[in-house]
Amino acid sequence: MSREMLLALALGYLLGSIPFGLILTRLAGKGDVRKIGSGSIGATNVLRTGSKGLAAATLVLDCLKATAAVLIAHVLFEQNLIDFGAFAHAAAGGAMLGHLYPAWLKFKGGKGVATFLGVLIPLLPIVAAVYAALWLILLLTIRISSVAGMAAAVSAPVTVAILGNETLFPMLLGFALLVLWKHRENIVRLRKGTEPRIGSKTSSTA
Repeated sequence: MSREMLLALALGYLLGSIPFGLILTRLAGKGDVRKIGSGSIGATNVLRTGSKGLAAATLVLDCLKATAAVLIAHVLFEQNLIDFGAFAHAAAGGAMLGHLYPAWLKFKGGKGVATFLGVLIPLLPIVAAVYAALWLILLLTIRISSVAGMAAAVSAPVTVAILGNETLFPMLLGFALLVLWKHRENIVRLRKGTEPRIGSKTSSTA
């Protein structure tokens, strides 16, 4: 692996590992988000602080940090500025790993749904649109955040396969599997029928 490739990967990891959920809740005087709900630093757990604004800001920033990583690596390291190449893909992988497993938080990060979307926005806008639409529709209809997030994540490799993009399929499949792995406790609760819905009285403690 070249030095530039390692730099692109490190850039992605550093940006991806910025724990916006933790930072925003502390700045807002909400305490340590890791000590409530699921303990995740993502937007859904931030919502359990009672602040929709903080949750929305966390979601947007967790998304944009991945987009920024991909774009910066693309501009810095790739000569062809029209097509995204291996350096952008390395930054994408770094951003996902940084968010899921940030070294400064003892490798306990978020669940990757918003960050996955942020990766897709510059690389595959059509896939990102399908991802975002499915995520939003499921959130509004069934109101179970984990189901919406996991379904959106799985849609990425499925959509790219339908579009015939063999190059990015392995990477997106890997990202989707990581998101599912991070939701393993949610999957257990779903099987037991105890997974809370957004806005329910149990959502703050589950």
